[in-house]
Amino acid sequence: ARYVDLDEDEEQTLKSLGLLTRKPMIYAANVADGDLATGNEMVDKLKSIAETENAKIVLVSAAVEAELVELELEDRLEFLESLGVGLNDSGLRALIREAYDLLQLQTYYTSGPTESRAWTIKKGWTAPKAAGVIHNDFERGFIRAETISYDDLIETGSEKAAKEAGVLRSEGKEYIVQEGDVILFRFNV
Repeated sequence: ARYVDLDEDEEQTLKSLGLLTRKPMIYAANVADGDLATGNEMVDKLKSIAETENAKIVLVSAAVEAELVELELEDRLEFLESLGVGLNDSGLRALIREAYDLLQLQTYYTSGPTESRAWTIKKGWTAPKAAGVIHNDFERGFIRAETISYDDLIETGSEKAAKEAGVLRSEGKEYIVQEGDVILFRFNV
């Protein structure tokens, strides 16, 4: 079913069946340590298949991932550098990034005195809809979203400093949540 050309009506009919062969694909190629940066002959073959299917491919080394779990951050970076790969380009992180991209997902954060959380939402969601992921009362009684980008929060060091620097924004119901926003939702139910 992956290779069949369908018109719009046929596509809608098949969509209700939830066929896996009609879903977008990511191929995860498990390679040896030395092939993690550039791949190998089998990866090249898989890449050409992926191109014909408009699919993504990610190189992963299960052995490397198992070793990374045991290492401290500095040692991880050194180990990956010796393989010619950066931390954000390593297998598992690259696979997660590709999956988020394929599924049109993004992350926003909430943070309070005792807890910080990451929330996954679809790209393009408005602030009230994103608030509803936490609790439907947040969406129903949405007033505004006090928003700071993650980078601005790290740069300023605190919510108070971000407010003083003028990078804390008060966003309304039409605001489209951005990747990495740190949000405090104001609501009333």
